[in-house]
Amino acid sequence: MKLTIILLHLALLSLLAACSKSENKTGISSRLDSVMLAHTEFSGVVLVAKQGQPVYFKAYGFRDFETNAPMDTSSVFELASVSKAFTAMIIMMLEEEGRLSYEDSLSRFIPNLPYRGITMRHLLNHTSGLPDYQAVMDQHWDKSRVASNADNIAYLIQYRPPRSFEPGTRYEYSNTGYMLLASVAEQAVGQDFLTLLHERIFSPLGMTMTSVRTKAEKDQLPNMAWGHIWVNERRAFIKADSFPAFNYTIWLGNRKGPGRISSTARDMLRWDRALYGTQLISDQTRNEAFSPALLKDGTLSMYGFGWDLEQDKTLGKIVRHSGDNPGYKTQFIRFTDRDYTIILLCNNALEGFDELTQQLQKSIK
Repeated sequence: MKLTIILLHLALLSLLAACSKSENKTGISSRLDSVMLAHTEFSGVVLVAKQGQPVYFKAYGFRDFETNAPMDTSSVFELASVSKAFTAMIIMMLEEEGRLSYEDSLSRFIPNLPYRGITMRHLLNHTSGLPDYQAVMDQHWDKSRVASNADNIAYLIQYRPPRSFEPGTRYEYSNTGYMLLASVAEQAVGQDFLTLLHERIFSPLGMTMTSVRTKAEKDQLPNMAWGHIWVNERRAFIKADSFPAFNYTIWLGNRKGPGRISSTARDMLRWDRALYGTQLISDQTRNEAFSPALLKDGTLSMYGFGWDLEQDKTLGKIVRHSGDNPGYKTQFIRFTDRDYTIILLCNNALEGFDELTQQLQKSIK
């Protein structure tokens, strides 16, 4: 009889725990629904996960506003600068293998650049002071041609724009730094950077819908969510790449490192889970990636290796990155102390995107 009572008691506790989890999931889902109802103009995909399990996964709006093709949760988006974490991961993997060191000089791999004293660490945490390669290309490049990293580097060498500050003295976000990291990886291994991404990250993690795609390749994707911009004169959302002001996405279409990865919310959740384990890198290497940069004056810059870093009183440590390309806005937010993840992919450049992000974050507290 005692054994029966104990077993019944354990069964009841198990049932109550399951009910509590279900109610918690329902409560979060309800709060997130309320947030999304206040942002009816949002077009994209929202995925919120707890310990790798989606508690909210919904699609809104259209993949293509011109054809009214509806959005779905398997739609592919440009990640924009959320791509930088993948570039940093390749560098960290190569550092673990001894192919390079964080303290290596940039000149070891790209000797003719007119910028001395810059290390891999400076590139990773945006403390290099390098000028903006895109500004140089915009001024001098023949835009009937598509520029590669080699072209970007050649123009930095030729035109020698001044750097902003001495390496390690302050933080300044740098697409140039991450473009150069991709080229460094190629020099260190002797393989194309896109091959490195697929062989070392995308394929091992089962990220089958993730790649660096050309415009022609994206045209062939049946579930591509195209970036759109609202045009008042036409009272409609128009594809962003049809505007001359944004055609740099075409003539810089062969750049590697700072962006250009396209993916799905589901694949990004696979990436999230890998960042908790040691399949790609060791715990020690990962912890360094999620640590602030130490500047020369002894102060900290809250950017690690490809990640913005925050600390929240309720949610604990936050490791995140945002992305912004013509027509696209993205957020990848990881609450590592509580194992929550928010993946927010938008394809209509929502004006209230930052507000939406903040409200989603508050909803899981």
